[in-house]
Amino acid sequence: MSTDLLNRREVLSALAATAAVMAIPNAFAGASPAPLNFLVVGDWGRNGDSNQREVAVQMGKAAEDLASQCVISVGDNFYEDGVQSTSDPMWRSSFEAIYSARSLQIPWYVALGNHDYRGVPQAQIDYAKTSKRWHMPSRYYKVSGSQIGAAHLDLFVIDTSPLVHKYRKDVHSAIAENVSNQDVPGQLRWLDEQLSQSTAPWKVVVAHHTIYSGGSGHGDTPETTELIEPLLREHGVQAYINGHDHDLQHIRRGGVDYLCCGAGSEVRPVQAVTGTLFCAARSGFAAFRSSLDSLSVEFRDFTGAILYRGEIPRARNAVGKAA
Repeated sequence: MSTDLLNRREVLSALAATAAVMAIPNAFAGASPAPLNFLVVGDWGRNGDSNQREVAVQMGKAAEDLASQCVISVGDNFYEDGVQSTSDPMWRSSFEAIYSARSLQIPWYVALGNHDYRGVPQAQIDYAKTSKRWHMPSRYYKVSGSQIGAAHLDLFVIDTSPLVHKYRKDVHSAIAENVSNQDVPGQLRWLDEQLSQSTAPWKVVVAHHTIYSGGSGHGDTPETTELIEPLLREHGVQAYINGHDHDLQHIRRGGVDYLCCGAGSEVRPVQAVTGTLFCAARSGFAAFRSSLDSLSVEFRDFTGAILYRGEIPRARNAVGKAA
């Protein structure tokens, strides 16, 4: 075979390969990424009391019905004072023995709350090294879509207690000691960098503290409003999921949807504020379903009743209605 013919074939082959690449402008073009279903619960660890056990039962049923791939915990995992070690009895009495349904033996991606800072936060990170479902590689971390089988959505779990000024001086001394050695500017740089590098169509930030809230327990958190909210807007984050206030809320403000899921056990009164689409003081949890084009949420209570359904399109014109 002549050298000229070989060279011609090589050129044609290269051109064909280039054309194939150019025909796919991004990883999601022409594809239908697998959907992702997940549950969210927060403010729960009370040895099964204050409706925690009842919420867990309904979570098990929902996880089975929806074929949920994971659970997200938005913090305050153990009341009142966190856990002291990986062998603390609370692991059994508030977690393993409560969320025992087979459908809940799936990855749990966990954030730290202020009550967790009253104990030994590192113990919750260390527990992840031996648990098949408890995932907390560090105090803040990213869960890429590829890790959870849904390339269209990236999760960013952050640690908000060190951001709150009062914990450094006015609350339980263990909190002050535990937050004082945390690098807040470093975490903010990390979040900014990770959000800017993410190519996922959906970006969801998970944290404990509220940004906007009508909850009677805490309400808005000035530090997260100042430090976190601008990053959400800048990087096109569609949803911020939190706990801290013991209620269920869906607020849409400034192009971002704020979902409070802090009703895993006891609840407190809540009222509508600017941007509120739904709020209820009812023990329960949230069930999310995502696809390339939409993110939907259901709030379910401790009896299994669906209280609310809302939709968060990528276009950010979220709508919702009470069930």
